[in-house]
Amino acid sequence: MPQLKAIFFDIDDTLYSTSAFAARARRNSVTAMIKAGLRLPHPVVLKELEEVINEFSSNYEHHFDKLLLRVPRRCYEGINPAIIIAAGVVAYHETKFRELTPFSDVLPALRWLVATDLIRGIITAGLEVKQAEKLIRLGIYQFFSPSAIFISDQIGISKPNPKLYQRACSELNISPAEAMYVGDNPISDIDPPNKIGMITVLIRRTRLPGEQAGKYQLLKSRTRPHQVIRDFKGLTAILKKHYGVRPV
Repeated sequence: MPQLKAIFFDIDDTLYSTSAFAARARRNSVTAMIKAGLRLPHPVVLKELEEVINEFSSNYEHHFDKLLLRVPRRCYEGINPAIIIAAGVVAYHETKFRELTPFSDVLPALRWLVATDLIRGIITAGLEVKQAEKLIRLGIYQFFSPSAIFISDQIGISKPNPKLYQRACSELNISPAEAMYVGDNPISDIDPPNKIGMITVLIRRTRLPGEQAGKYQLLKSRTRPHQVIRDFKGLTAILKKHYGVRPV
């Protein structure tokens, strides 16, 4: 087996619980909109918001605007709708400022990786600034090699296209067989890098206190990952045992 030279990570639901954060932020936004004057029960508004997100995607920038278009005008009669929309937006971003944190096992593993000679990178699908912002807000950007951050929106190739993973390896002048990819989605994080010969690690998180198990627990990839782990302690153990990775 070629020497391992690089390790890449997915971001969402791999380095932090996207699902748990999004659920909290949406609940807080709905609460704020109701306080601002939207006269509907919380469960009704939350369900409508989730439908908007499912229909227009999580990257759409006007969820709350669309939400108000879908409810009867009498539910906010006498109130400027911009106030209700702004209340939802502010509550969402305030939740982001307060609560966006990595999984508890991530920071110790990243600190350990910094002491090794591995290139430490990101391969993620999403909008350029949105994905970059997550690395900054999570407080983990400093643990990664600056030239090894690959965001699909910047490259014009997205998951599950194997070319995204190939591009990352090519730009770092390493072969896929010298690179490991760690992700939580069997379909987009295992099959594509397997296709080009990368080493793949599927993380299937156990439910930790205050954390939420990954949303892809029931999905199966067409090809098998090289390793399956439950947390980042398992990742460092694999790197030591199977790939001889040590601090230098």
